[in-house]
Amino acid sequence: MKRRNLSKTTGPAARGGSGAILTAQYVGAAAVWGASFLFIKLAVGGLSPAQVVLGRLFFGALVLAIIMVATRRRWPRGLRVWGHLAAIGAVMCVAPFLLFSWAAQYLPAGLSSIYNATTPIATMLVALAFLPSERLTRVKLLGLFVAAGGVVLVAEPWRGLVVDSGSATFFWAQMACLGGTTCYGLGFVYTRRFVRDHDYDAITVSASQIGAGAILILLLTPVIGTGTVTLTPGIVASVVVLGGVGTGLAYIWYTNVINAWGATIASTVTYLTPIGGVLLGVLILGEALRWNEIVGGTIVIIAILIGQGQLRPRRRTKALMVERQAV
Repeated sequence: MKRRNLSKTTGPAARGGSGAILTAQYVGAAAVWGASFLFIKLAVGGLSPAQVVLGRLFFGALVLAIIMVATRRRWPRGLRVWGHLAAIGAVMCVAPFLLFSWAAQYLPAGLSSIYNATTPIATMLVALAFLPSERLTRVKLLGLFVAAGGVVLVAEPWRGLVVDSGSATFFWAQMACLGGTTCYGLGFVYTRRFVRDHDYDAITVSASQIGAGAILILLLTPVIGTGTVTLTPGIVASVVVLGGVGTGLAYIWYTNVINAWGATIASTVTYLTPIGGVLLGVLILGEALRWNEIVGGTIVIIAILIGQGQLRPRRRTKALMVERQAV
């Protein structure tokens, strides 16, 4: 019996909508994900990192569960499938969210958003290590070298040479962000290897992995989430928006854009996210923007473009088109 691809037949992701709506969804996803670092920064002002992650995953799982019910999607079945989804939830949700939330206590929101932009580079490294089909081409190698230079410039490891506990904490908080993007890379590769052959669309997989992640952090919070809870309207709103919109609705918007415009164009949202994160950090939190963060962040984005082959010379392609026209 032939499997039916749900991602092409049902649900909101199947309805592309008009160009204006898709553009609004694209910009909305970029804006929400860029602002997520602002929300994290505000939330850790009254909650521990684990408590922030618990609230984020709870509201994200709630929104996606409502969408699952409203669109009459079927939840996955089988212990093996749920085992894979739980693993993805741990690697792509719980671990990176904890790392970024912990880092937010010591880093400006804008700087965290710059490190988040290294996710495609981290994904490339993990894919090269664990996927036999991936090969290290000259273009990818150049992209990795350029990205390394950008990360070093942003991280300023020379600041850690000063015997200062504050400088050391600042450095390790940056490493935590890189650890978070590495988790994303591991999660993407794991999903590609173990989940893509199952008959579940992106919304179902997302709702399941975020729900599994919510259960996992709920079990961990009594152990790692102790601490005084201070709730203000701003902190509550930050957690609700971070979870319900950033971890819930924005994923649906992004899925619609991928289906309508293709993955290559949709992936450019990665370039807009740090711009929003930096601007909000400067305008709302009054964060100082250093020259090395601007230059280093730009280098990282260039590295992504190189690694994805988007800056590759097109002489051969143009020559081939001329040759075909001549024939």
